Amino acid sequence: MGEQLTALDATFLELEEADQSAHMHIGGVMIMERQPGGSAPPLEQIRRDVVSRLPDLPRYLQRLSAPHTGGLSWPTWEVDPDFRVESHVRQAGLPAPGGIDELRDWAGEYFSQRLNRTKPLWEMTVLELADGRWAMVTKTHHCMIDGVGSVDMAATLLDQTPEPKRRREAPDAPAEDPPSGPEPSKATGLGRVTSLIGDSSAAVGRAAVGVARSGVGAAESALGLATHPSRAREALHRSKALADLIVRDEVVSAPHCSLNEPIGSKRNLAVLRVELDELREIKRSLGGTVNDVVLAAAAGGLRRLLISRGEEPPAQGLRAMVPMNIRTAGERLAMGNKISSLFVHLPVSAEEPANRYQLQVEEAETLKAGTQHEGSSVLLNVGDHMPPVLHSFLARSLFATRLFNVTITNVPGPQNTLYYFGSKVEEIWPLVPIAAEHAIGLAVFSYDGTLFFCINADRDTVSDLEVLRDGISQSIDELRELAADASAVA
Repeated sequence: MGEQLTALDATFLELEEADQSAHMHIGGVMIMERQPGGSAPPLEQIRRDVVSRLPDLPRYLQRLSAPHTGGLSWPTWEVDPDFRVESHVRQAGLPAPGGIDELRDWAGEYFSQRLNRTKPLWEMTVLELADGRWAMVTKTHHCMIDGVGSVDMAATLLDQTPEPKRRREAPDAPAEDPPSGPEPSKATGLGRVTSLIGDSSAAVGRAAVGVARSGVGAAESALGLATHPSRAREALHRSKALADLIVRDEVVSAPHCSLNEPIGSKRNLAVLRVELDELREIKRSLGGTVNDVVLAAAAGGLRRLLISRGEEPPAQGLRAMVPMNIRTAGERLAMGNKISSLFVHLPVSAEEPANRYQLQVEEAETLKAGTQHEGSSVLLNVGDHMPPVLHSFLARSLFATRLFNVTITNVPGPQNTLYYFGSKVEEIWPLVPIAAEHAIGLAVFSYDGTLFFCINADRDTVSDLEVLRDGISQSIDELRELAADASAVA
């Protein structure tokens, strides 16, 4: 019997099962400098290299024991007896003229396709650009790994120097099979139950709040927190944290806007590159953190997007779900998700950049002093004690538009240059998935002195993606000017 899927990991499967517009994989686009011969390494060599590194990532050789959740127990991770590397590492071509724009469009289409749940839940595709550079685009289901874990995975695949690390010998890669697309999801008992109950987010929200309120005591008891005075005090503190989360993020819901309409299944990407030192200089001059600069820039971009659509930015601000890493130092390469969430207000109604930035910093200070992240963790712990057939309601509640408008994740990456087959990795574009009725997600990844902002947007409802990208860029320019003025005065 393999390792059982955790309730948190299962959440990302359930979100896909509940709505066809949700694709719960993370991923990235890595652009490499040209090889001496002006093209990518031979596909067979890449496959052999990937296979040689998989012993450090055993989950990548496993598949789920069942492709769907539901019933009274979670699926388990089992070794795939039919594993074939050519089903996971492939090569594709770009349309003419084969530049960065075509790569970005291709990646948007690639990330629009779900992974095949009957196989290990990951893929890599190799592409060549017309200028001689080449790229690897990766896709891994969120039930397998989170954003920080994926950085550790990339560190296992990539090299620290142009000379590759010596790997154990890998068997010859089998001949390539014709690529097959992911199989469409089929209706399950859980899906039928969900459809009978209805799609009302308010109903789901009431159900989730009811479960949380009635389930905290049972879950804490099951965890043994109520059997000793000191542990009882801890249970009381954690229950208060959950209550605070419910009051703030269930009763006082996120404002409705055009970012939270029904979406389709197709995705478009937009990419922005900013030097990390520029953001560090902003935070040195204006206070706060680099993450505050990222969030304030996102707030400025979203403000411009709403105004361009003829919408009044909500006075209370938009609410962003910001995943928070809770991995310990000893959990490097640990599979699964080790995250909680913060719900951060973005002051999109503030017109002046200085005021907007100050409000963003104050919001961060308020969250640091609060217990919201503990409330999120308790809510996730409650889910651990719910049978899969009921957990779907909690999963949908955690990603409902009632809770947040947009996802923003900022993952720190390595600040040294990485290589693959001797080619320097020049750029890494991160991908954060978007749930149903969430049209936009922003992933930020720092690598080798550069921050890469990658916006993942629904193709059907976000035809003005460049407005948001340019708005984020303009907001950073405004903050850079404010920082220069502050330094001049000092």
